[in-house]
Amino acid sequence: MRENPWEVVKEHLLVHTRVTPNARKNGLGGLYESADGHVSLGIYVSVPPEKGKANKAAAAILAKALKVPKSSVVLVQGETSRHKVFKLPPPFDEALQRLEEIVRKYREED
Repeated sequence: MRENPWEVVKEHLLVHTRVTPNARKNGLGGLYESADGHVSLGIYVSVPPEKGKANKAAAAILAKALKVPKSSVVLVQGETSRHKVFKLPPPFDEALQRLEEIVRKYREED
């Protein structure tokens, strides 16, 4: 069971997400818990899941939320799935702090 939508593996920050394409607007959208207890960060994208458009849009939204360059957010798992894992290279201390703040905010809303 993973209580947070991130983990640090081999000096990289991995962010677990659940992407919803064809949404009304772009943005972050709460936390999702799977049946096995793993938590993912919701991301809504307004583009369709065609030719990687939704993946690129999700990476851009995550980069903006964490205030990192778009080029530093790389999709490493889930190219054709709603459940995706994005990797950020070190140093990611500030990005992790922002991610913790985002998650704390969503948990306070529950």
